[in-house]
Amino acid sequence: MKNSKIRGLIIIVVLLVTAYFFAPLVVPNLPSFWHKKTLKLGLDLQGGSQIQLEVDFSELEISEKDKDDAVKTAYQIIRNRIDQFGVAEPIIQRIGNTNRIMLQLPGLDDPTRAKDLIGKTAMLEFKLLATNEQTDEVYKALDKYLQDNLDKYEYLKEFADGETDEAIDVLATEETTDEEEYSMNIFTNFTTSNGDMPMSVDHDNIPTLKKLLEDQDFIKAIPAGLQVSISKEEKKDPYKARQIFVLKDKAEVTGKYLEKAQTKIGQGYAPKDQGPYILLTFNKQGAKIFKTVTGQNIEKRLAILLDDIVYIAPRIESRIPNGEARITGQFSIEEVQDLVIVLNAGSLPAPVKIIEERTVGPTLGSDSIKAGILAAVIGMAIVFLFMIFYYKLSGLIADLAVIVNVAFILAVLTMFKATLTMPGIAGVILTIGMAVDANVIIFERIRENLLLGKTVRSSVDSGFSRALVTILDANITTLITALVLYQFGSGPVKGFAVTLSIGIIGSMFASIILVKAIFDGFITNVARDKLSI
Repeated sequence: MKNSKIRGLIIIVVLLVTAYFFAPLVVPNLPSFWHKKTLKLGLDLQGGSQIQLEVDFSELEISEKDKDDAVKTAYQIIRNRIDQFGVAEPIIQRIGNTNRIMLQLPGLDDPTRAKDLIGKTAMLEFKLLATNEQTDEVYKALDKYLQDNLDKYEYLKEFADGETDEAIDVLATEETTDEEEYSMNIFTNFTTSNGDMPMSVDHDNIPTLKKLLEDQDFIKAIPAGLQVSISKEEKKDPYKARQIFVLKDKAEVTGKYLEKAQTKIGQGYAPKDQGPYILLTFNKQGAKIFKTVTGQNIEKRLAILLDDIVYIAPRIESRIPNGEARITGQFSIEEVQDLVIVLNAGSLPAPVKIIEERTVGPTLGSDSIKAGILAAVIGMAIVFLFMIFYYKLSGLIADLAVIVNVAFILAVLTMFKATLTMPGIAGVILTIGMAVDANVIIFERIRENLLLGKTVRSSVDSGFSRALVTILDANITTLITALVLYQFGSGPVKGFAVTLSIGIIGSMFASIILVKAIFDGFITNVARDKLSI
């Protein structure tokens, strides 16, 4: 009884989660409490651009290790720039251990802007954070600007202090005195979730903020001498809210004065002196400037920016006279190494040239989707008809499990914001064919038991238990293969491996747990002399 309750709870949870993430794909205009995630389409389905880059060392005499570091640095710079470019779900990956980097930019038909962005010189800057009074001044100025120009920013009306469009129109038409003027803290509401410092922006609102920061009229509304920037994306939690910084727009020190950044491990007794940290070394002129800046701004925070993205904003603890600075904090060794790469990336370490470029039109993507859907429908129809013809009512139950499995795959892809590609659709189609495999094994065991004269209940229980080991062996070995493909494969192969892996897990759930529950609930718990199988 206890196992039945646990199984029932698992089924309910899985079906609810599946319905929650799958429903928006087939039902438009769902209630507001429903999620806003959509299924992301890859380059081959949505259309877009693919660019293959090569870091050129032909005119540089450097060691193999330095070459590898240069490729990592170039990758980091390109990744940062493409993220700012605003392409949804870009794929940026180094090809093996070579000096080549591949970009896939779905939805981008004209790659000219992306190529210009990749080739420009990176800007590394050190800027002081604004004071609390200056930060308040910026927020008040931006709130007022957006309130006065709300018609230009329709997409921000939902942040107008929770007022509906009708309420805003009424407020706009009412006659008010200066003292009674209605104030809408649009930017404040947009960028703060709990009203606490530091200011932050939720993951779903980051594209909107980037759009605002590219709007010249919006930038002009920021008080003179100040700027608004956003923190870098957290690798461990890419959906985490990102911090908003108000900075002085004048760079105190730039990357041209930085000689090198190094990863170090602290051995001191105090917590701040332990673990990995970053050691910055400036050249002679930079050391002189940095000494003055740190001496005049003790206890203030100095932000480090690359291409206007804030990577870290440490507090200045004392004047630094020798041209060396330590950036300490609760960092992992991987985070420190990544920051060192960024800090050493004042410019691309070597020329980057485009060696391959192709554009996939949306028409080809549309044709691929239609072909994939047609193949999936035909495959499902054949499987459904065979199962009903050969296993009768039991086959119909197995067909229901296939439908749940396909919905489960699409729901999981949507939930984790994975990208569906043409090879991914192939993985879905293969999963459809494999989905009934487990039920075929189970049903044949049940038939054997019935032919031996066992009761319906005994035949079903024995059929599931005898087939379980075989099903697990077959699916686990296939899952291991899929994981290996994901680990060592390239983009399209990984897309296939992801959908195949999700399909295998969904297939085992549907065939072993869901079908058994249906049999227990509607067949074996009722006295039956025959079973439609």
